[in-house]
Amino acid sequence: MSNLTSKSNTTISHSNTPITLTIITERNQPLTASLYLPVDINGEDVKNAIMIAPATGIKRGFYHQFSNYLASQGFGVITYDNEGIGDSLTCTLAKSTASLISWGRHDATSVLDALQEEFPNAKYHLIGHSAGGQLIGLMPNYQVLSSVVNIACSSGRIKNMTMPFKARAMFFMNGAITVGNLILGYTPSDKFGMGEPLPRGVAKQWRDWCNGKGYIKTAFGKTVFTHYYDQLKTPALWLNFTDDDIANSKNVDDMLAVFTSMPVKKEMLAPQQFGLNHIGHMKFFSSKTYDQAPQLWQMATQWIESHGA
Repeated sequence: MSNLTSKSNTTISHSNTPITLTIITERNQPLTASLYLPVDINGEDVKNAIMIAPATGIKRGFYHQFSNYLASQGFGVITYDNEGIGDSLTCTLAKSTASLISWGRHDATSVLDALQEEFPNAKYHLIGHSAGGQLIGLMPNYQVLSSVVNIACSSGRIKNMTMPFKARAMFFMNGAITVGNLILGYTPSDKFGMGEPLPRGVAKQWRDWCNGKGYIKTAFGKTVFTHYYDQLKTPALWLNFTDDDIANSKNVDDMLAVFTSMPVKKEMLAPQQFGLNHIGHMKFFSSKTYDQAPQLWQMATQWIESHGA
């Protein structure tokens, strides 16, 4: 269970101003999180509560506008920075011992505990962006989830990518990560347009898993000995986009094959269906995307409502 402390008042009068929380994981690591409440509703009255699990190296502020939208629809929301990222970096990056495994097993687990503490009478849901959806199978408390929405989630297997993006991915994964970890003690992902600088353990696992079939499946029996990928039966909506170089159709299927018991509704959507030129791996969460195609965000909320309280 997490140990949660609030840095501000426990009520909020306007959804544009989230409450900042500190969540202590079982690794005794503090995570900085943001809590969003619907206007004039306290946590006990919220019927559906959502944790947004971030992509690799993406700070919680990236999801601010989307979280505000969810709050405006009556949902309670928690976003967070993973250990070693953003406001959850509590030491020099080279000394961080965070990993993708700890992000799933400890960070996401503790945030879900906190979601239950903040919204005690709600149904609980997870919206995962990329790695945030990949790592659900490491969460021992997954059974409290009523539904999942995964955005741009796939195995990210380099072999299944197409040129020229494949060459860029190979250079970053097999070159920049290796050299950065060796010389700096971390990976300067920000220099390559790949989010925040990453702790070495996160980057190394990211490299290793994206070079194999089934992402984390490559670590089963090696560094991952306990997982729940074959037990997850939570209904899930997977939204992916035809112009996403990472989460292409082959990689979506490669990741889905690891969730052997999960009932999935898979949508591979073209931006042009919504009058958009580009969505790719990141732009689903853009407020500009919502302004032009509100039905995309509504797909997520409708799924949650249909599986919620």
